[in-house]
Amino acid sequence: MLRLSGIHKYYNPGTVNEMCLFENFNLEIEQGQFVSVVGSNGSGKTSMLNIICGSIPIEAGAIFIDEEEITKQKEFRRNSKIGRVYQNPAMGTCPSMTILENMCLADNKGKSFGLRRGINRKRIGFYRDQLRQLNLGLEDKMDVKVGSLSGGQRQAMALLMSTMTPIEFLILDEHTAALDPKTADLIMELTDKVVREKKLTTIMVTHNLRYAVEYGDRLLMMHQGECVVDKAGEEKSKLTVDDILERFTQISIECGN
Repeated sequence: MLRLSGIHKYYNPGTVNEMCLFENFNLEIEQGQFVSVVGSNGSGKTSMLNIICGSIPIEAGAIFIDEEEITKQKEFRRNSKIGRVYQNPAMGTCPSMTILENMCLADNKGKSFGLRRGINRKRIGFYRDQLRQLNLGLEDKMDVKVGSLSGGQRQAMALLMSTMTPIEFLILDEHTAALDPKTADLIMELTDKVVREKKLTTIMVTHNLRYAVEYGDRLLMMHQGECVVDKAGEEKSKLTVDDILERFTQISIECGN
């Protein structure tokens, strides 16, 4: 379970450009929930993810994962419990290294490093089995540099690598935005399969309203640092893209845009 309690976040504090994004923001996500998050640019979606991961500090409030407070925990410490897939396919992998070397890096996430070989040959069979699940033929290209793969192949690898070791939370930060529609659909199907099979608690930020409606069991819409829509279970299953667009239009009118 993830809990954000009384979060306050200011940008440029003490200057003429000071902006309050979150003021007493609260959010609770149950174990195993797959939450889709939508909202206009600047609504706080990515900032919320960065706060959870420890990429940016907060002025006040607390963050809990399974009742363990991680508010003051360093980002690299949180990364042992959190998997994250970024919008840019290159950010979740190391392009200059081979597929095998990338898989070894992911396999050693959270472990201490020493003077031993970086590649454990005994694990190669396991890596092949993991890659075979992607149905992209990557299990036969273990010595190919990741930088030569397509964006979709790299994003599939990033998703696989982020969930190879046991994690408590998966964050998807617009992970299909840089892909063509066909590849994006493939990555979403793979995402749903991985989340369900591993029973991962997941937050997916997306601008694709169809994905937000079709995938996950809870939907949040954010606006100016607040959740203006929160639908789960049967309520969420009844939502349509038109319903979300209508809410976007209402917010736009209220803001005078």
